[in-house]
Amino acid sequence: MQDQLARRLTEIDDRIAAAARDAGRDPAELTRIVVTKFHPASLVEELYALGVRDVGENRQQEMTAKTAETAALVDLRWHFIGQAQTNKARAVRAAASVVHTVDRARLADALDRAAEPGQDVLDVLVQVNMTDDPERGGVAPDGLVALAEHVSGCSTLKLRGLMAVAPLDEEPARAFARLHGYAERLRAVAPEARWISAGMTGDFTEAIQAGATHLRIGSAITGPRPLRG
Repeated sequence: MQDQLARRLTEIDDRIAAAARDAGRDPAELTRIVVTKFHPASLVEELYALGVRDVGENRQQEMTAKTAETAALVDLRWHFIGQAQTNKARAVRAAASVVHTVDRARLADALDRAAEPGQDVLDVLVQVNMTDDPERGGVAPDGLVALAEHVSGCSTLKLRGLMAVAPLDEEPARAFARLHGYAERLRAVAPEARWISAGMTGDFTEAIQAGATHLRIGSAITGPRPLRG
């Protein structure tokens, strides 16, 4: 199993490097986040042994449990990439190194208030909704600047950039071209906020072309998710 995991990891990293070079970019600029949703903490330990230092989770409860089980792994960074509830902000903040999905001022305020005395500043990204469906996660594009200004005013949060998921019914290249424009709007508010979290297994090549810095890759590396009982 470890050999298969290593092979899948190498194959994805080779594809990421090739896509970066094709885009005229340095592969070292990119952070590959391995999404370990539904997999046991033992898989995180195997990934760590293979050199992985950035892992992602969609659910607060699962992230909290896994961070406790892997607490001995030095320099492991947990990225929260799911939709966060304000009443879970303290638990999210306690477990995550980065929160990719800040999509409203109330969530930013909840994460800000959740800081414990002496706790490090939390890296966050504003999630923008790339669809016309208001039920999808993310702030509407016309609310992006106001939310970025609000997050920038939260003393225990550091605005790092922008996150998005490409719509299923649109060509990824076209969607990510819009995302590049949104990122420019964000940098008008926070010039240092240069991270772009975009691109998954099926569309990371297009995301890299559009300037993505953080890629969220799941089962292409981890293998099929275990069945949930």
